[in-house]
Amino acid sequence: MTQIETTSDAASEEPEIADKNVDSKTEDTAEEKVNWLAELRGLALMLLAVLAFHSLVAKPFYIPSTSMMPALHVGDRLVVSKYPYGWSWASASFHILPRGEWRVFADTPEYGDVVIPVHPERDEDYIKRVVALPGDTIEVRDGRIFLNGEAIKREVVPPVRIPFEPELMCNDGPCLTAFEGYRTREANGDQFYEPPTYRETLPNGATYLTIDHIEDQLSDNFGPLTVPEGEVFVMGDNRDHSADSRASIGQRGLGGPIPLENIGGRAEFITFSLDGSTTWNPASWWSSLRGDRAWTTLRPAIAEQSTASGE
Repeated sequence: MTQIETTSDAASEEPEIADKNVDSKTEDTAEEKVNWLAELRGLALMLLAVLAFHSLVAKPFYIPSTSMMPALHVGDRLVVSKYPYGWSWASASFHILPRGEWRVFADTPEYGDVVIPVHPERDEDYIKRVVALPGDTIEVRDGRIFLNGEAIKREVVPPVRIPFEPELMCNDGPCLTAFEGYRTREANGDQFYEPPTYRETLPNGATYLTIDHIEDQLSDNFGPLTVPEGEVFVMGDNRDHSADSRASIGQRGLGGPIPLENIGGRAEFITFSLDGSTTWNPASWWSSLRGDRAWTTLRPAIAEQSTASGE
């Protein structure tokens, strides 16, 4: 009897239990609904944090041209720090700030620094090397730099070896066709370009390699020009293929010295580099990695002897 009564009571309570289960499921469904406003707020905060980091601390960059060879190759990915010279409108990612002459915690680049100047008229980032500071008088004669009337030290060195990478493309076609006359082949079939190479040393001892293989072209002679206060003069290391401070705006150059507020940062090091033989799919990048270029510093070495001398 007790068992029957227990069974009967349980049976009579089953609908109530079922109702409770339905209510519980309804509550769970309500709790599982996405709060889209909170999600969007979180996404916006994350994007703002990334934008702030890229604008104030550091940002990755990609090299699309040969103007800074041999230090930088097409396909290099590098890190640019945003704080060494202070912050200005050029520091902000995507150039979202209006142009102006203001700077915060302003500082001046050093000879040999690789910097990111923004074009005077277009929101385009360039990458060049600082070769003259405010107050310097710079002149280029037959491809040689003269600072304040004295030639900087420039030595002929063994040619750099640039790998033959026919699939590497730039805006106007294959990137390395200008060096075709310097292509060599080794016994094992490997091919390289070996263009004429020089080592320059600036007054502070900063030393780096340049390529200069075309004689008597327009950019081999410039100035003399005195760099105004608050500006620097920049050049590409690939001297015959760089639209830099020597080139006019009409030549897609920088049109002279660059105001310091137009400099968006300093190049620090290469993170990884791709030779152009694979697609945009990151899964295919492994086979095109240039392993010897990863983590290469872009800060110039400092030579013990920094006195000027002829070739």
